[in-house]
Amino acid sequence: MEQTSDAARNPTIAVLGAGAIGRAFAVLFAGRGFPVKLFEPDEGARAAAAKGIAATLDDLDGYGLFDAEPAAVQALIAITGDLAEAVGDAAYVQECAPERQELKRALFEQLDALAPADAILASSSSAMPASRFADGLAASPRCLVAHPGNPPFLLRVIELVPAPFTAPETVERAHALLEAAGMQPVLVRKEVEGFVFNRLQGAVLREAYCLVRDGVASVEDIDRVMRDGLGLRWSVIGPFETVDLNTAGGIAAHAQKLGPAYARMGAERGQDDPWTEALVGEVTAQRRAALPLDGRDARIAWRDRQLMRLLRLRRDEA
Repeated sequence: MEQTSDAARNPTIAVLGAGAIGRAFAVLFAGRGFPVKLFEPDEGARAAAAKGIAATLDDLDGYGLFDAEPAAVQALIAITGDLAEAVGDAAYVQECAPERQELKRALFEQLDALAPADAILASSSSAMPASRFADGLAASPRCLVAHPGNPPFLLRVIELVPAPFTAPETVERAHALLEAAGMQPVLVRKEVEGFVFNRLQGAVLREAYCLVRDGVASVEDIDRVMRDGLGLRWSVIGPFETVDLNTAGGIAAHAQKLGPAYARMGAERGQDDPWTEALVGEVTAQRRAALPLDGRDARIAWRDRQLMRLLRLRRDEA
């Protein structure tokens, strides 16, 4: 994690909530030189947050992921129990409150009154779109979801989910700021519950639960298949690229060969989501734009080398 040396050029970030995600966001932003005001109403939680942040910074430093001293990064994080103080001069607010609609609505109503008139108001909501808690506010055009993986200082993808009322300028500004903080923003083009991250995760979890229920495999064996098989490979390439590289002829050939089997698996679970010719064509076109078929062999060799590096790291850390 590179730390920006000139903190003065970075705007103030407000993070609301000093739970695991809030502390992680504070570390993320301060690690890139942004002054952070971390709001937490509970006094005990504020004290625990300071200790937790210090421990995280020491761990990151131990792995060489900071250019600055942990103390210098922590000095950029001010923890407060005063919401008005936290957001009063913030250019960007990252709300990390519990996943309860009424709580988020009340908080965004306060932000509407307390935050600067040009501040971006982003929620860390894991599944709930902004239209359910930020509609009808004067600040609505500046509201959106910015959903991270956990912890965001390690998992750098972050989903930007605008509501129908979110101004395009808000999305552009949020994208630029989060990119400056070292994140990799992904635009979710439609408001759907769970967005992309948790819909993919949920699909795997639903099937995992079913496999345990049906006596097919144990919890540990399912975790092992993910950890040492699918998850290991997906840490290098995603599911579309995986099948594109694993099948002679690429992803179109994969859909032709295994599409019927996947359809039958889905039917067992009451799902009817066919891979139509048009859908497979769209996915194939995007994959071929990213990697022509004549580049597959080189990419396969690259994938294998990346997996070799990961396996060596696992061996050395065992």
